[in-house]
Amino acid sequence: MKGAFLVWSDASRAEWRIEGPHFRGESVYALAMDQRGGRRRMLAATRSMHWGAVIRASDDFGATWSEPDRQNVRFAEGSDDALVNVWQIRPGRASEPDVLYCGVEPAALFESRDGGESWSPVEGLLNHEHRKRWQPGGGGLCLHTIVPDPADGQRMGVAISTGGFYRTDDGGRSWSPRNVGVRAVFLPDPYPEFGQCVHKVVHHPSRPERLFLQNHWGLYRSDDWGDQWHDVANGVPSDFGFAMEVHPHDPDTVYIVPLDSDQFRCVPEAKLRVYRTRDAGASWQPLETGLPQHDAYDTVLRDALAADGHDPAGIYFGTRGGKLYGSADAGESWTEIAADLPPIVCVKAAVIGAA
Repeated sequence: MKGAFLVWSDASRAEWRIEGPHFRGESVYALAMDQRGGRRRMLAATRSMHWGAVIRASDDFGATWSEPDRQNVRFAEGSDDALVNVWQIRPGRASEPDVLYCGVEPAALFESRDGGESWSPVEGLLNHEHRKRWQPGGGGLCLHTIVPDPADGQRMGVAISTGGFYRTDDGGRSWSPRNVGVRAVFLPDPYPEFGQCVHKVVHHPSRPERLFLQNHWGLYRSDDWGDQWHDVANGVPSDFGFAMEVHPHDPDTVYIVPLDSDQFRCVPEAKLRVYRTRDAGASWQPLETGLPQHDAYDTVLRDALAADGHDPAGIYFGTRGGKLYGSADAGESWTEIAADLPPIVCVKAAVIGAA
């Protein structure tokens, strides 16, 4: 909420050093690391209360950042929309190293085909007939999750609060809601065509048709790219939450951090626990070793849970209380990496190879 911090370790992930803050006093709701095409590019969506939101890039690990002279992500002049915030930056497929996507508030998807130098809205979603009927969630009307299909260059999913999950099968020209089975507990019809408050969607590249969804009340899995969703909230203390991440090497392993309720957005029983399924949602187990198990009135937001690519995998999360935790053994045990940072809204992890 007050800038970006870079946190570094070697492969042991036993000791960490912290650099920052970059963009002092600006909020940074989205970060990404793009290593396609030989790059080592960091991307950050910064938001100044005076100058608005821009996407900045660094090719030298934060020593220098690009300085756009105006908003590089913006709606057309004369549009009824004005950019509020950038909620997500997502590199495109490995086969298209110059393509990037970002999701913004008010809800829209933007695309760059020149490595992030310029951005344009995806018109098929921008002009969707449902768009004027989407309503803002508690954080605003935001497109916060982008899920490309690595096996099909024409297919992609996006999650919108509170529009629901939408999918394109024709490269963005048309989009259809894919929310069958997902509840909207706050609407008169709890199973509408669209209007669900989806909080996060993840999948694994080796099995992209299997999606996992954390909803505003509800945990779901789809095995057909969102055509049908099935409840998998089996054994969790609450099916309300924001954060969700898939294991980097196992498509059946997913991590979440449940919250008590939409009225009390703290971890249940004031115990900070990450829940993990290893059987695609058939069961969930708490992971708590090294985490505070009393008086932990904390919150983990939608983009504040991440995994690295090591084996065993590193899992990381940050809290609104400014604490950063990490696990070098896929969640079996946790250590506090940093404390007393500003409120954490985004955590991203990457393994950087030797030069």
